Amino acid sequence: MHKDTIIKKTEDMVREKLWDEDSGHDWYHIERVTTTAKKLAEEENANLFVVTLAALLHDLADDKVVENEEEGLRAIQEWLGQHDVEKHDREHILSIIKNMSFKGGNGKPLDTLEGQVVQDADRLDAIGAVGIARCFVYAGKKGQSMYDPALEVREEMSINEYRKGKSSAIHHFYEKLLKLKDLMNTQAGYQVAQERHQFMEQFLEAFYLEVGEDIKPK
Repeated sequence: MHKDTIIKKTEDMVREKLWDEDSGHDWYHIERVTTTAKKLAEEENANLFVVTLAALLHDLADDKVVENEEEGLRAIQEWLGQHDVEKHDREHILSIIKNMSFKGGNGKPLDTLEGQVVQDADRLDAIGAVGIARCFVYAGKKGQSMYDPALEVREEMSINEYRKGKSSAIHHFYEKLLKLKDLMNTQAGYQVAQERHQFMEQFLEAFYLEVGEDIKPK
């Protein structure tokens, strides 16, 4: 099967599965991440086919979106096999998807350029103006408050604590979003992240001014 056909069929499948997703990991997130990943791949000379498929499929095995990550990975593997993706590309794509999540700072470093590109693209969609919007959508979905000044910022967490511990949207900036700029893998990704990081800092300054505080959560 031609690579363009595989990508188009994958786009259609992912769009259908995530169209009504309501935690900030919907089809439009996938579309943005894929577009950014393709741009970074071109700048960094990465394998565009692997990058595109990994970006399209990455949230179908993420525990923020699916109930069982292993089942999600198996479904992705079956999809790639059914659509004639070569074995070495299948294994590469699955490795990227399995290891790219932040997971409270417990994610593993990615050792291929393609993995680093897709991870950067996903993290870029978590910061800046879109990242701010997605942060509050996700907090609402999880039943967390916009801001609770009584809570402390969690500096070190297990994966379980990161996913299930009590936090707020504003705390999430310090627990994850403000850390992402310095975790970028590629120079192209870092350049974009700098501007988006600055915008988040400006947003937080305005937020604290409006709620009558001048410091971050304790």
